Amino acid sequence: MDVRIGIVQSMKEIEIEMPDSANREELMKQFEEIVGADRILWLTDRKDRRYGIPGNRINYIEFGQPASERRVGFATS
Repeated sequence: MDVRIGIVQSMKEIEIEMPDSANREELMKQFEEIVGADRILWLTDRKDRRYGIPGNRINYIEFGQPASERRVGFATS
């Protein structure tokens, strides 16, 4: 599952590719508890990198499925 988080007053989004074991409903509840609060939500991605998300700076959250096929390079016609 992919999670995209918009941060207030930032043009960049935080994109996290969550592990296969991540539960969408549980993650949504964690975000509901943290949004607007002066706390940090720590998430760990597939490559074991940790992200600290400031609850009072979240603008939006988007949950999606990872692309089944990642394309690399240039297509020729």
